[in-house]
Amino acid sequence: MKQKSIADRLFNGVNISLLLVISAVMLFPFVYLFSVSFSSFEDFLGSKLLLWPSKWTTDAYEYIWASRTFRQALLNTSVVTVLGTIVNLFFTATMAYALSRPIVGQRTVMFMVVFALLFSAGMIPTYLVVQETGLLNSIWSLILPVAIAPFNLIVIRQFFMNIPSDMIEAGIVDGANDLQIFGRIILPLSKPALAAFSLFYAVTHWNNYFAPILYINDPSKWTIQVVLRQIVVVGETTGTLGGDNMFLENPPPPETIQMAAILMATLPILIVYPFLQKHFAKGVMLGAVKG
Repeated sequence: MKQKSIADRLFNGVNISLLLVISAVMLFPFVYLFSVSFSSFEDFLGSKLLLWPSKWTTDAYEYIWASRTFRQALLNTSVVTVLGTIVNLFFTATMAYALSRPIVGQRTVMFMVVFALLFSAGMIPTYLVVQETGLLNSIWSLILPVAIAPFNLIVIRQFFMNIPSDMIEAGIVDGANDLQIFGRIILPLSKPALAAFSLFYAVTHWNNYFAPILYINDPSKWTIQVVLRQIVVVGETTGTLGGDNMFLENPPPPETIQMAAILMATLPILIVYPFLQKHFAKGVMLGAVKG
């Protein structure tokens, strides 16, 4: 076994130390949120930097979970995320496959895609389109205007073009049409790429808060990010969540409620990520290297 030189050991030591520091910096906000959300009122008032409560309590989580507004916002966000991701993958994959084939007008459509990638329509024109199509105050206003992301479309199209043409020609010889080739050959070979982009789309929908503020006027249709904005930025802890808890004698401090709400809103996407991580790395690298 080859002995490592002093320079190699020094290089590895510096790398490990640097990565540990970066990891600690990235984990610190989560540790702080976790500790404050489970801390008692006395611990919160008696410590400037609370990283480990002396007395653990779940009052903040019970307070939030008792709020119908928060539960409804979680449900709305889950529906928008699942439905939006399905719509995104369907339209992106079908259009990418069509543009990967030699069709009439391919260059013109690709020019429009690249133009849309470089020049966004802007907030006011998009709002007018949503208004004129009757999508205001509907969850479809959060899904249909972003049904296709131009950058993702271009990457998936490039991935489809890298699939060996012999396989497609073999399908044509066997009598398969384009729909059968897409469903039986292209999609099974594209699972890693589609899984990676499903994660991109899902995270985008889950974290989206600007579009719901613009298009959703009914509080019962708010997403979790809008509720978080009301709690954390506007500071309406009692007004937003307190409808079902306003008769409690000793409600938790607003700061612990804010931390608990942030953690509960972050937890679902953190749970999903490990299941897609292997597809995420593999899919992105396939599209990048072969492209």
